[in-house]
Amino acid sequence: MTHDSTAVQLASSSSKATASGGWWRDAVIYQVYVRSFADSDGDGIGDLRGVRSRLPHLARLGVDAVWLTPFYVSPQADGGYDVADYRAVDPLFGELSDADELVRAAHALGLRVIVDVVPNHTSEQHPWFRAALAGEPGARERYHFRPGRGPDGAGPPNDWESIFGGPAWTRVPDGDWYLHLFAPEQPDLDWDHPEVAAEFASVLRFWLDLGIDGFRIDVAHGMVKAPGLPDIGRGAQATLIGTEPLPFFDQDGVHEIHRSWRRLLDSYGGGRIGVAEAWAPTSERLALYVRPDELHQAFNFRFLNCPWDPAAMRTVIDESLAATTAVGAPTTWVLSNHDVVRHVTRYGGGARGLARARAAALLMLALPGSAYLYQGEELGLPEVADLPDRVRQDPAFRRGRRQPGDTDGPAGAGARPESPSEPEGQDGLRDGCRVPLPWSGAEPPYGFGPAGSWLPQPAGWGGLSVAAQTGDPHSTLELYRAALELRRAMPGLGAPEAGTGGDAAAVAGADASAEAPYDPYDPGGPDDPDGPDACGMRWQSAPEGVLLFTRPGFACTLNTHPDPVELPAPGRPVLSSAPVETDGRTVRLPPDSCTWWSW
Repeated sequence: MTHDSTAVQLASSSSKATASGGWWRDAVIYQVYVRSFADSDGDGIGDLRGVRSRLPHLARLGVDAVWLTPFYVSPQADGGYDVADYRAVDPLFGELSDADELVRAAHALGLRVIVDVVPNHTSEQHPWFRAALAGEPGARERYHFRPGRGPDGAGPPNDWESIFGGPAWTRVPDGDWYLHLFAPEQPDLDWDHPEVAAEFASVLRFWLDLGIDGFRIDVAHGMVKAPGLPDIGRGAQATLIGTEPLPFFDQDGVHEIHRSWRRLLDSYGGGRIGVAEAWAPTSERLALYVRPDELHQAFNFRFLNCPWDPAAMRTVIDESLAATTAVGAPTTWVLSNHDVVRHVTRYGGGARGLARARAAALLMLALPGSAYLYQGEELGLPEVADLPDRVRQDPAFRRGRRQPGDTDGPAGAGARPESPSEPEGQDGLRDGCRVPLPWSGAEPPYGFGPAGSWLPQPAGWGGLSVAAQTGDPHSTLELYRAALELRRAMPGLGAPEAGTGGDAAAVAGADASAEAPYDPYDPGGPDDPDGPDACGMRWQSAPEGVLLFTRPGFACTLNTHPDPVELPAPGRPVLSSAPVETDGRTVRLPPDSCTWWSW
């Protein structure tokens, strides 16, 4: 069978209603890296008008919302995550009216719009930081300025390291040091200062008034630092993020900030949401960000970082669902974003990497909760690993790798040698996942814009373009379209409370007399002690290397083996990442594949 053989028969144009009333609980949200999505004016850089012109692609794909990376006024030291003015559009991306028109156009297509907000740090060009450097009374209290250690204060105030390499401190001419967990051009704000909280509440209201539907909160785990800024006592600190407690991340104080933002979002109504980009050492710590009075979602980076191993995948899925269900929140699933190597390449690259990426996408979209797609993954794009050094713009590239002729960074910030132990996406190679998209044509810029692209696109990407894949039943693009159409149509998919399960509130309010969908794997029904978990999902026995789980009226099989595997057919195949062979009683699962089943 081809992957679209039954999609049209089963899908309908209407979405499932989410029982608990939150659109985000089973939403599929598409990340747009603005500078690499579509260019409207021929300068080689994507912009808001370009995004608006390509919104029909996202509507046809079947996503529920679009998340836009920063387009604010910025010196672009870190791709716009160094913000100089949070209430204005950088001329590189257009004007404020372009943002307004984009939101209106998206809403007309049934798409919600989420924008990035960057509250952990500003740009060094922000008026507040410029005032701090100029010695304006009280201005430095909005940031973390400290005297140095050692003779004449020549050493940094503590041993913290920048995520981008080198120390997390830069010295200013009068001898003080300021903290920057990222680039020196991104000084960290001190959220103990009341003006900081007041300013960001105003910023959120500005964009909510314009009509946006929510915020993805950059470094949502980093705004509060441990009292006294204590030393960590070891190096290679970037490798500890998300695995061990750190004094600059995931401090308990961040939760009061998120509670205040939740109150602000709720005051607007209309389902406005907050999404945490948060790294935490355990699933239980991550779940704290999505308690009922905090944010609506948090990215599940453990799933993104999971290897192609069935036992590891099952563990991450189980722990993620258990942690979020305990606080009544949906789990999110994500495979790639603008900070990590694309998953086609992470899974091995080439034909095998693509096969695994297609299978992983179906696995992700079959799980309870919400899914995030990164632009280009629906095309099966690989990482561009051979970009010349001269074109790279990731600030971690220069700080993380000393190049011939390099000097220390700004104000003596220093650089560090290459470390093979650094995690992917934090080694100065993030440009490879940010190469502009191919839309049409056989040669660069593949319809990205009228002329050129800010990062070079590989030869041969014409076959991966939207135009080339549209209508091809074997293409990755049509696989995603079919999967999203089925996800809306099949009652057992999407929402965490679909079928017999649900979050705590939904289960408590469920009609106990309602008839449960027939499940051949669960003849005892919802009262069976061995029945589905609180998310309406249950693992089934399967051959080694195969994952098999059921949801109401639905089954999903994932074969992680490099060889085919035979097993009893779980039902009728409706979608597969690779052709499956079945006589109705048994099935031969292709290697590195995922199949959806119904009954």
